[in-house]
Amino acid sequence: MNGAVLVLNQNYEPLNVCNLRRAILLVFDGKAEVLEANGKVIKSATRAFPAPSVIRMVYLIHRPRPRVKLTRREVFIRDAYTCQYCGKQSHDLTIDHVVPRSRGGAHSWENLVSACKPCNHRKGGKLLTETRMTLRREPHEPRAGRYYTIERRIEGAVTNEWAKFLPGFTPVTMGASSAERGASRAAR
Repeated sequence: MNGAVLVLNQNYEPLNVCNLRRAILLVFDGKAEVLEANGKVIKSATRAFPAPSVIRMVYLIHRPRPRVKLTRREVFIRDAYTCQYCGKQSHDLTIDHVVPRSRGGAHSWENLVSACKPCNHRKGGKLLTETRMTLRREPHEPRAGRYYTIERRIEGAVTNEWAKFLPGFTPVTMGASSAERGASRAAR
């Protein structure tokens, strides 16, 4: 009972991904309806039910626009897995504080960048002016895309049942090139 279920708002906007057990509880409590089944059957002592793959909430859920969580992975995605000092693309990156924490730098989107190990070691606990290094791009907080809550909760491809409810969705993967990620974000 651990299958992933796509949860849509009353207006068919993607809200979240939940597990099968939560989806069944929402349906039986009258809070959601099943739009698509995944072909499997869930059996109770007296009845059998088709396992949901996509459910839609009966009432409109008002929620604020999500913010991108500040994590290593999200910093790497924002910077397209590229060192912000030398421009080298790699999956073997570190996180660097532009203004070091020892010098009062904050742990925030505006002060964190991806850096390769040689550049991070070269910069160390110094300011950029002291090392004569420059940033390729100013760090900023990225905006959460249309499918942010969905793409961060699924692994791999979207099922056929989900595809028609997620137009233009392409999951962000660690192996995607910067051009693919840019096209994915532009489509949102």
